[in-house]
Amino acid sequence: MARNLIGIDLGGTTTKMAFLSTAGEILAKWSIPTDISDEGSHIVPNIIDSINQHITNSVFSKNDFIGIGMGTPGSVDIENGTVIGAFNLNWKKRQQVRDQIQAGIGLQFILDNDANVASLGEYWKGAGEKDADVVFVTLGTGVGGGVIAGGHLLHGINGGAGELGHVTVQPNGYLCTCGKRGCLEQYASATGVVHVASDMAKDFMGTSRLKEMEDNQESVTSKMVFYLADNGDILANQVVDRVTFYLGLALANVANILNPANIIIGGGVSNAGNTLLQPTTRYFQENAFPAVRDSTKLRLAQLGNDAGVIGAASLALRFQKTN
Repeated sequence: MARNLIGIDLGGTTTKMAFLSTAGEILAKWSIPTDISDEGSHIVPNIIDSINQHITNSVFSKNDFIGIGMGTPGSVDIENGTVIGAFNLNWKKRQQVRDQIQAGIGLQFILDNDANVASLGEYWKGAGEKDADVVFVTLGTGVGGGVIAGGHLLHGINGGAGELGHVTVQPNGYLCTCGKRGCLEQYASATGVVHVASDMAKDFMGTSRLKEMEDNQESVTSKMVFYLADNGDILANQVVDRVTFYLGLALANVANILNPANIIIGGGVSNAGNTLLQPTTRYFQENAFPAVRDSTKLRLAQLGNDAGVIGAASLALRFQKTN
């Protein structure tokens, strides 16, 4: 009887893949560069070749696998197994991903949005384990999210559920790539933190290493901002305070509507740990309804870079159970 799953986490630079047990244990994992040349036409064939090669070179046969799940950027049509508008993959036209992968590998296949899939990973094996109501927010180059309510991932009428990055936190604020202004993504993503730091440095009159770096046009990263804040830099601490205010406000608004057991914060920016979590929690508590404040907890993600492949594999498990 087939007892294993395959998870794929498709990203703009790297595609991560893994074999997992049905209990969510990673049995083998590897990655390949994502080749986005020629309108991304090599991406799916490269995935097919890599998985077939790894099955051949492993102790497993195709009969040992229930199916394949994948998380991908872009707008996903789950029913038809297609993706469109994944601009970081050069996928401007609709891609028939499911048909290609099922034909090329011979296993059933299901896909979903990458942020949703990371949410499922943390829900299944990470910080959201054992709770039926969980919200996941990922702070990376952008801000993504996923909502699990009553044990079910919410998609909404047009696949837009869980777009936490586009909660408005500053009316008429920074222009977002989505076309509107003041989105959380423009303040709490890695690029957002750098933008806030650049703007606040212009008006800062005190002594600060971050101010020196901005004035000298040195390269500033969100990681550097949090590091300097940790080490007592006054401007860096003001930047972190501004960013975590916006994040805490947005998460309080989400929690006031959904009242999940946990809101899990992941993505590269979350590596700042308590320097991010503590002030965010303070602003969350200031803005949350009392019954929500007393029951919804903010937590850091636990799975790191494995959240995507674990969540993707869980899709394949669910897919089999519904057929």
